[in-house]
Amino acid sequence: MNEERKIETEEVANVTPPPRARVTETFERKRDYLAGFLSGEQEPELKGGPGSDLQAEVVEVLKSIYDPEIPVDIYELGLIYDVDISEDGDAVITMTLTTPHCPVAESLPNEVELRVLSVPGIRDAVVNLVWDPAWDPSKMSDEARLELGML
Repeated sequence: MNEERKIETEEVANVTPPPRARVTETFERKRDYLAGFLSGEQEPELKGGPGSDLQAEVVEVLKSIYDPEIPVDIYELGLIYDVDISEDGDAVITMTLTTPHCPVAESLPNEVELRVLSVPGIRDAVVNLVWDPAWDPSKMSDEARLELGML
């Protein structure tokens, strides 16, 4: 157990270097995301308002939030009642939950607010949690019903 270990070394004159990575036609170089920032170029900001591209971006972000108990996103589930975007980029989301005793009642509205704030062009976000009208399965989209086997 207390045996002394002996380390053996070997000296060599030279080692051939490994081949360098090459960018070929089949492998494209990824876009440098700092290039636009460093050159001062700015992407055009999306304009707000009803039916705008900014509202569509917010809806896409909302479709990426899934209910933890049901394998459907909250937008298709019918939990989002309204997405209002002002001209200044202020978002007001009106939403509900499946029941007032939903286990994510404290965390889901905060997650919605944070995700909406992450959309470029959104200046502020407010989430209004309402219980009237109450949620029921008729508010689900056809895609959600198909996913849950209700069609």
